[in-house]
Amino acid sequence: MKRLRALGFGLLALFVCGSAARAQAVDWPLERPPRPLEAREVKFPPFQVRTLANGLQVVTVAHHEQPAVTMRMLVKAGAAQDPDGKGGLAQLAASLLDQGTTSRSAQQIADQIDSIGGSMGTGSGSDLTFVSAVVMKDSFALAMDLVSDVVRNPGFAPEEIERQKEQAVSSLKVSDEDPGYVASVVFDRLVYGFHPYGRPGGGTPESLQRVTRDDLRAYHRQYFVPNNVILAVVGDIAGEEAFAAVERVFGSWPRGEVPLAKSVDPPLPTRRLIVVDKPDAVQTEIRVGQLAIARKHSDYLSFDVAVKILGGEGANRLHRVLRSERGLTYGAEADTQALKQAGDFVAETSTRTETTAEALRLTVEEIARLQRQRVFERELADAQAYLTGSFPLTIETPNDIATTVINAVFYELSIAEVGTYRERVQAITPDDIQRVARQYIQPDRLSIVLVGNAKAFVSDLRAAGFAEFDVIPIDRLDLTSATLRKETRSP
Repeated sequence: MKRLRALGFGLLALFVCGSAARAQAVDWPLERPPRPLEAREVKFPPFQVRTLANGLQVVTVAHHEQPAVTMRMLVKAGAAQDPDGKGGLAQLAASLLDQGTTSRSAQQIADQIDSIGGSMGTGSGSDLTFVSAVVMKDSFALAMDLVSDVVRNPGFAPEEIERQKEQAVSSLKVSDEDPGYVASVVFDRLVYGFHPYGRPGGGTPESLQRVTRDDLRAYHRQYFVPNNVILAVVGDIAGEEAFAAVERVFGSWPRGEVPLAKSVDPPLPTRRLIVVDKPDAVQTEIRVGQLAIARKHSDYLSFDVAVKILGGEGANRLHRVLRSERGLTYGAEADTQALKQAGDFVAETSTRTETTAEALRLTVEEIARLQRQRVFERELADAQAYLTGSFPLTIETPNDIATTVINAVFYELSIAEVGTYRERVQAITPDDIQRVARQYIQPDRLSIVLVGNAKAFVSDLRAAGFAEFDVIPIDRLDLTSATLRKETRSP
């Protein structure tokens, strides 16, 4: 859960005065808190954008406050590109990138990056795979060579594939017993249906076992080409020096033909309540939300602030109602997930089994209230103050800046707008919030997932007005099925 807001309470002090023993009320505190500092002007550092002849997009940002350089590379392919029946392939491929190349072993890669006091990481998401490295300026050339090697020449050694598979399967088996994980993957499946975003990014133990070395090599050959890649170089380095290094390392990388993205549309929002029965659970995980908008959408910023008022830092109606007023949970939040092709918003919390229906009812009511009623100016101001106040922290280090600029390029946004983020947030009005809430939130078509001891709360759901729901035992859950249930085969 996100950090909770601290709640303060006024105190009344009574003092007895002299022989009259007269009680006297004294205002508390006796001193007012100091006024907040004036907002410091934040200027986004200068940047340059170029595209190499082979199609590789490069962004350089000069940031000389530290003698360090960050390289962050995005490949425009992730779990959404997993072949049918082989979920988890992209995530497995990402985990193998730094586990040996055609010329370096995994140990040699680790030793080289350690010897220069740097760090390297790889990973993947729904739409992308990334490789990042952070080094001191004097080791920049070596780091560029390493990044190039792991991106262009992964070895996909059979023994490493098996080791990574075993780790992934073991992790999935643990996750399958985690109510929070189960609630989130079932929610994604309800919202996105059979769109690739509806599949768990890590796949399943069964799908991972079907992934072969040939599958990994084919995926790499199709998507790891320069015209499908973005590279950000940020730190204590001049733009021309950075571009020269990129040209030296990546200029000879041949272009490739990238497969067209799958054109399956997510389903329209439809009201559905799924109860995943986990009899040994002592509390219930709750997820409520629906399909929303993609990151590139012109309404994204206003909608994101609206959802922050519902359950984000600086405002958080859900936390106030569910925890502060009713004591039903340790915390509640809501957030947007904006992806390349679509997006969603989700409110989430957990509560004691016996208070499941009440917590769900209040969550749905708050979502409906956000859609139905104009927000208070104070609520909007609190959310704006938090977002604008925390913004400088998002561009504080070369790694932060690299992440910010490369995401802007990936989602086809203007990098120049990064520096105007605070002004754009402050320009949002209560009317803007009301408009996007009414346009994108449909309280009568919410997707709802509850994971907990169903027997102990399903009767309360009906009493709270949730008459229609499906109960699925956790050991019968199947995200690949239209009914979300494992098929019962006849003997």
